[in-house]
Order: sequence, then C-alpha cells, then structure tokens
Amino acid sequence: MFKGLSRLTGVVMLACLVISTAARAEVGKQIYSGTLGSSPIVLELNTDDPNEVSGRYFYQKYRRDLLLSGAKDGTELNLHESRDLNNHGTSLPSIHLRPTPHGWSGEWTSPEGKVLKIALEQAKLSPIPSDTLPYLATLHDAAPYDFLRLQGMKLKQGKTEVFMGYTLQWWSEPQSKMQLFEVVSGYPAEQRRRINQQLMGRLWQQVVNFHECLTGYGMTNYSQKADPLWMSPSVLSVNINAETNCGGNYSDENDVPFNLDAKTGKALALEDVLRIGQGEPQALAPWLVAQLSALYPDEVTTATDRNDSCAYDEEQPWRSPSWYFTDKGIKLLPSFPHNETMCRSVEWSVLPYNLITQHPGGVPLQLP
Repeated sequence: MFKGLSRLTGVVMLACLVISTAARAEVGKQIYSGTLGSSPIVLELNTDDPNEVSGRYFYQKYRRDLLLSGAKDGTELNLHESRDLNNHGTSLPSIHLRPTPHGWSGEWTSPEGKVLKIALEQAKLSPIPSDTLPYLATLHDAAPYDFLRLQGMKLKQGKTEVFMGYTLQWWSEPQSKMQLFEVVSGYPAEQRRRINQQLMGRLWQQVVNFHECLTGYGMTNYSQKADPLWMSPSVLSVNINAETNCGGNYSDENDVPFNLDAKTGKALALEDVLRIGQGEPQALAPWLVAQLSALYPDEVTTATDRNDSCAYDEEQPWRSPSWYFTDKGIKLLPSFPHNETMCRSVEWSVLPYNLITQHPGGVPLQLP
C-alpha cells in the first residue's frame, strides 16, 4: 500500500525545486521565487498590458494569495496589493520592482512606511518523479504557481472505516481542511493504485480550488465534505459537497459526485455508461425527460402544478446532470442556477439499470 505522505500525496517528496525554468505557465504569466525581507515568497506576474499589470504572491509560510495590480513605468513596475474591494480606500502595501538579469529586485512598503527588500528570480522546477500523481504532474507543467504552493504540504491521517466491504483511510490537508479517502483493501493492489491516484488527485485539486476561491473580493468561503456513495468490483462513486462563496453576494452549495471505473481507475462520464442514439449530446436531455416523466409522473410535473419554480419537465436541468451509481440505478442530479438551489435536491430521480442496459455506453461495465 502506498503511504499517504509519499507517492500518493506526491508533493511532500518534492523539496527545493531548482533545476528547469518554470516557463510553461499560462501565456503572459511569469513565475518568480525569492524573498520579501527574510521571508520566502512565490510571485506571479502578467505584464502583457503595461498599463494594467496584474499578479499575485504568497508567503511560503502561509500560502495565502495577496493580489497585485499596477502598471509599468519604463522598465520598472509599480504595484499595489488589492486584497478586498471593501477596503473603501484603506491604504495597502505597495511594491516597486526593477528588472535584473534573472528577475526583479525592489522594495515592499507598508502604509506606515516600513520598507523591506525584495529579491526575485524566475522560478525553476525540477523534473518530477515517474510515480508523481497525474494531477500533480499536470500542475507542474500547466500551473507551476499552484504546484509551488503545494510544495511541502503534508496530509494528516484521519479515521479508518469500512464501507460496503472496502477499507478506507481518510486524509485531510490541515490548512484548507479539504479531505478525502484512499482505498486500502478490497481491490487488487494494481487497481487500488489506479483508484487512489484519482482520489488523491481530487483531494489536491480541492486544495487548489480552496486557495483560488480565497482570491475573490469580499467575504470568501470554501468548505467541503466528501462521502463514499457506492463501491463495487466494477465501479465506485464519491460525492463532494462544496459550499462556496468566491467573491459573490451569496454562498452556493453543490453536490459534485464523481465516478470511477474500478478496473482502470479512470473517471467515468455519463456517456461512458449511457448512450442515447448515436451519442449526440442534444439527444440526452429530451430522452431523460421522457423516461423520468414515465417513471415519476407525480414528481415530474409542471412547476405551476407543484406551485414551485422547479421545471423538472423541461430539458434544461437535464442537459448536463451530475450522477452516481446506486443499488437500483443511476441517480441523476438536475442542474439549476443559484436562485433555484432548492430544486437541485431530489430523492426520486433514479434511472433503473434495466433502462440503462438497453442503451449501453462506450465503456463495458458490470453494473450493480
């Protein structure tokens, strides 16, 4: 079994990454590492528009983003921290940077006049080990800023439980409080390896999402609860319930289940399990409405008949439903906007397996 703090978590084994330049970030963005005063930082800059330079940085000790905005003045940069639109004119620290052969140098100045030196060089990443989680390998190449934020993070071991005959070991990331489990028994070793790569990748993805959310303006919140929903020799389903407010006026709550092929460890899309017609995306929603209307006529009625705004008899909520496996069939979760959140929670929307087997998807599966 993989230890939760080695190959599964991946980044714990990546100490100081100082070999190849991190030049694969998004177009226009450059990543730098160095010090602000005596504190190590990582900084991202986008200088494509000299009049609207943007960026962010985090102290490696805290890992929380501080947003930057400003402009170029010749070859130099004048930046200000912009943490919150609700500051109402409150002064925030400023940063002045001058180019050097390998990066930037300059000063950070607090509103009270305290000055700290800044020294930055273009961030560099070492090649990653072959057993690095696929999700972390993708971050390494496509989002080095996020990859560097995860560097050195450790997961905390939690409870062990048995679910449907499979033993699960829970892990959490202490700062963000994101949590998920790995499977420690019940599947052959190679299947467990593939499944756990997906599960731990999802956990680190939630950590990245947490930090991205906190860059929103105003009051922000990102909390999550994970639950196993179904496990069998063929498939498994996991739900992530996320309550988020990433800078909007209101919080939003969503169930985000995901499903895995237990044989390969690959994520399953609905079309892998259920194929309508020739697989045209536009064919799914009307077919689902027809089937659910026949199965659950009292629930799939017009919103006027039910005296609410939940239009379960319309195609829109069923165009891209979330879903997961159950003992009786696939449970479908309709999609509704924030102001109709109450419509997302339905108990009845199960599509029986005898219907699904008449329209098999592209992946051969032994359904429950």
